[in-house]
Amino acid sequence: MPWIHPVTLSDARVSLMPLSHDHHDDLVEATQDGDLWTLWYTSIPDPHTMRTEIDRRLGLREAGTMMPFSIAQTESGKVVGMTTYMNIDEANRRVEIGSTWYRKSVQRSGLNTHAKRLLLAHAFETLGAGAVEFRTHFFNKQSRAAIERLGAKLDGILRNHMILPDGSRRDTCVYSIIENEWPAVRTHLDYQINRPRIR
Repeated sequence: MPWIHPVTLSDARVSLMPLSHDHHDDLVEATQDGDLWTLWYTSIPDPHTMRTEIDRRLGLREAGTMMPFSIAQTESGKVVGMTTYMNIDEANRRVEIGSTWYRKSVQRSGLNTHAKRLLLAHAFETLGAGAVEFRTHFFNKQSRAAIERLGAKLDGILRNHMILPDGSRRDTCVYSIIENEWPAVRTHLDYQINRPRIR
């Protein structure tokens, strides 16, 4: 069996389910909430190309380089976004959590903290990962702040790392959490999740 294989991860707030074409309509609705695909500093699928994006991620799953999830609210079952384990490096027990997005109406609601807590726990406690990475555009301030709130540390910035569809070059901020940091990060995330103001 591959090191990382399809699994459902869930808690009282969020369920991470293996990506499926069954989630297409909810994902289209989610990306339309806030016109997310128009944001220049990130890559979120256009509603009209959602099937192609699902196919792309499922193809990478078959190739063993990505494990894509749909993000749903546990109580309603409504799919509100996508996330993945990507750049899977079994030999070195490293994986990146990325290609994540949420519909605008659930952003800053605490849902991301729950989802990342599940993904990190699975990576470190079940898969035995030595490090989990996060990468984002230098100008994606919201993403950088969310990653830093998790407790990840900035490893560095890859200058001119990627050429974007509009021809601009992306400076990529690389963050990580390593195995011996996980117990403190887990305590930090549990505190965030259990504070009365986080619902």
